[in-house]
Amino acid sequence: MRKIILISVLIFAVISIGLFSFIKSNPALMRGTIGSSGDKQAVVISIGNEGFSDVEINDVLINNNEEPLDKKIQVSNPLKGFIVAVDFDGEAREYGITNIEDVIIEPNTAPLSQLEKVNNGTATEDDKSYSLSIINDKEINEVIINYRYLGLSFEKNIPIQH
Repeated sequence: MRKIILISVLIFAVISIGLFSFIKSNPALMRGTIGSSGDKQAVVISIGNEGFSDVEINDVLINNNEEPLDKKIQVSNPLKGFIVAVDFDGEAREYGITNIEDVIIEPNTAPLSQLEKVNNGTATEDDKSYSLSIINDKEINEVIINYRYLGLSFEKNIPIQH
């Protein structure tokens, strides 16, 4: 009896470690196209969830872990697309500008799969696509996204090319 319990515990531990390693090595948050204003003080990054559970963004920092002036998420669809916003008023509101803490990124919304739907003619206005919009008073060279997936914390660094 004692042997069976020990073997069961070992099998559970091996499966848990394997699952943890798989999740850590295959993060769910994917990025797509990056757009920016001419002075690189406004950036939009297409993002999505390639996983099978929701992704929740905890924080977004720029450059050397600095807080940007403002940051939001655009919730749109692949047919409408996104806007590089230098402020979050006016025309930008038509693109689903939302506070980061109010949005959960649903599964199967990776930018590449959204692009494939557009190219195949199967994209609809009901499909959700997401982008991160960041505004700063200095040039943005890097975006650091801290997020949670399946209860684990992840960090994604995205360099902004010049």
